[in-house]
Amino acid sequence: MKSKSMQYFILFLGVFALSTSAIFVRLAHAPSSITAFYRLLFATLILAPFLFQNKENWLALLSLSRKQLGLGLLSGLLLSIHYVLWFESLNYTSVASATVIVTLQPLFSFVGGYFLFKERYSKGAIAASFVSLIGCFIIGWGDFEVSIQALFGDLLAFIAAGVITAYFFVGQHIRKNLAVIPYSILGYSSSTIFLAIYAFTQNVSFVNYPASTWKAFIGLALFATIFGQMVFNWLLKWLSTSAISMSILGETVGTCILAYFILDELLSLQQGIGITVTLIGLGLFLFLQNKNSSHS
Repeated sequence: MKSKSMQYFILFLGVFALSTSAIFVRLAHAPSSITAFYRLLFATLILAPFLFQNKENWLALLSLSRKQLGLGLLSGLLLSIHYVLWFESLNYTSVASATVIVTLQPLFSFVGGYFLFKERYSKGAIAASFVSLIGCFIIGWGDFEVSIQALFGDLLAFIAAGVITAYFFVGQHIRKNLAVIPYSILGYSSSTIFLAIYAFTQNVSFVNYPASTWKAFIGLALFATIFGQMVFNWLLKWLSTSAISMSILGETVGTCILAYFILDELLSLQQGIGITVTLIGLGLFLFLQNKNSSHS
């Protein structure tokens, strides 16, 4: 897919789908480990027919080298750690605070991209990224709580941001030679196993949840994971982790808008200003990165 405009349009749709994540987590009345487990289990089951009905995908998975298999398992481990940390952070701090902090991935991706993939960024692109970060903080500032419990939740979300960035870096490397379906199946299924083991050690129930929670699990798998995160996995073949991490800042915007319509949460003037600032910074970053790549 050579068209950058089409890549960015699909990226935008993926970010909007990912924005449903915090909404479904709030609607799912289950422990964080169980919520993460079913999110990835159902995502794996949804993708399974596309694996078995496509010979190329199936053969690609069977012919994985030892290194590819190891990296795939690592991506699953990183993804499971990310979900446990982020979902757990929602039990200690506000949804807005956790979402804002977990989208600080550019801070990690810029450093990792510079050293791992020799990526270079113009001063304008870096400035634009900070504009978006400022917009995110404007959105969530009113919801930041000053307490030890809230600070612990914020710390978990910050670590989760670093872990998911590492996940995308692994994906950026693997996706050069592996199609998105076998890559996603490998990562999601291994992550499901890791989460099942973790949930078992937590002595929590795998069943006995209300129908609304099961619907939330399916929503997380279909919308936030398949239409959201897997779209990022697919785009990693053409876009850098830094570009995808920057775009994920838009998740805060989408979450605020969806929370207004679904959870009846008020959209304040402060949040409106933050949304505008975030979108301006994000648009400038993608424009400048696209301009630089076309000239290189």
